[in-house]
This record gives sequence, structure tokens and C-alpha cells, in this order.
Amino acid sequence: MTSFQQARIELGGQLRRLRESARLSGKELAERLSWQPSKVSRLENARQTATEDDVVAWAQAVGASPATTDELIRQSIALLNRHDDWKQRHRSGLAAIQEDIRDLEARTTAFRVFEPGIIAGLLQTSEYARHVFRKVKRLYSAPDQIDTAVRVRMQRQEILYDRTRTFRFVVTEAALRTCLAPPEVMRGQLDRLFAVSTLPNVEFGVIPFGTELPANPINGFWIYDESMVGVATMTKDLNLRDPDDIAFYVRAFDDYAKAAKFDESGREVIIGILAEYRKQTSH
Repeated sequence: MTSFQQARIELGGQLRRLRESARLSGKELAERLSWQPSKVSRLENARQTATEDDVVAWAQAVGASPATTDELIRQSIALLNRHDDWKQRHRSGLAAIQEDIRDLEARTTAFRVFEPGIIAGLLQTSEYARHVFRKVKRLYSAPDQIDTAVRVRMQRQEILYDRTRTFRFVVTEAALRTCLAPPEVMRGQLDRLFAVSTLPNVEFGVIPFGTELPANPINGFWIYDESMVGVATMTKDLNLRDPDDIAFYVRAFDDYAKAAKFDESGREVIIGILAEYRKQTSH
């Protein structure tokens, strides 16, 4: 067990003891907080990391002292600032990771996403996601929770239809051509991208082959409002909150966006690649 997981277990145990001291069942606490009961269970059993907002709401609901609340906040912030080891993190379960991401997305109103080699999770079809999770499971020896992880990833996508939120996605043409699934699945995935790109609160840009890039696209990254940047590497999941780091990635995103084709021009790139996948699947 990693120190990260141990710290998350300890925080979950403290939250449970506070609830029990307040003589509340998990369902009763969830009702007070307007949460799903499953979220209370996930936090207490260390299947999800409690955010600062989570622990503040929890402490208020159970009548915790200011000193206890401050300590819970400190522990939560320390956990969220950790550079988590992906191999160990995936051992806690693919579905748990998706739940963590869904909670983060629920607190975000403006998304800026750059992906150089994969379709962003919010835009994936269930079959594409299933193939991605199979590869993750093999690489990180993650528990076999593929069906649950796919279901949660699909539930995450409901946020795309919330008109109070805005989404800007920029991908390279390589991301659309990288075969992380069979051709027929890739074809369905591109159909999905074409449809999502027409949503009024979604901008989807493609940087075509032959376009000079502003920088080497080493890693993808997600900018959540102006509060955090998530950068995924093969072995580390970096959650950056320093204002200078955030400003750097905002500039990088703007540079990539300037090189991308949006709207009808972007969809023309998708149509061209779709035609190639159709040829592959018609034989």
C-alpha cells in the first residue's frame, strides 16, 4: 500500500468516526449534503479522495469543531497536492479514478483540454473507452473493473449538455488516427466527435498533419477553470495549482488552439479520416 492510499484511508476513517459520533447513517448524511449515498461510502472507504469542499461540508453537517475542520482541510489539500504514483493509484481501481475525475469536473465551469495522442475521456464512446481501459488494466495491473469504469466515464459525459459550462478541446490529427481500438470502433468514435463538435457550448479543434506546431506535444493536459491543471504522464499524475504553472499551460493551450482548425474546417478533417476508416471496415 502506498503512503498516498494510507493517508486517504486515514482521512476516510476520520470522516466515518465524525459521522458516527453525530449519530447519522450514511444515507442521512448524504441527504443533508444533497449527495448520492454512494459518495459517502466512497469517501469513508478510501475509494475516492475527499476535496476541501467535501470535508468542509461534511464537518459542518456533523458539527465538527473548527480545529477538527482545519485538520481535515489540511489533510485533504495535502492529498490533492500529491504527485500520485499511477501504478499504485490504478491498483485502487479504475472506477474509483473515474469517480475522482467526475467530482473534479462537477466543480469546473470552463474546460480547456489538449490531447496529442488520445481522445479525451469526456468525448469517448463506450467501446473506445473499453479498449483504452483494457490497455490501462494490462499496463498497470489494475483490478478488473472495466465495466464499472466505462459506465462512470459515460455518466461523466452528461456534463457536456450543461449549457452553463464551456468546453474547448484541441487534439492533433495523430490523436484521431492513433488506433487504440479496431477500425470499426475508431469509426464510431469519429462519428461521436463529429456530433459533439456541433454542441453550442463545445469547441473542438484539430491540428492537421502538415501544420507547424508551436511546441513539442509531449503530454496532454486539462485546465480546470483557472484553478488547476492536470498533466498525465506514464508514471505520475500531476495536479498543478501554482498560478505560474497555470498561466504557463494557458499560454500553451492558446498557442495550440491558434494552430487548430475549428467548426466546419475541423469537421472536414474528421470527415477525411472517417472516409479512410470506412474503406478499412468495408473490406
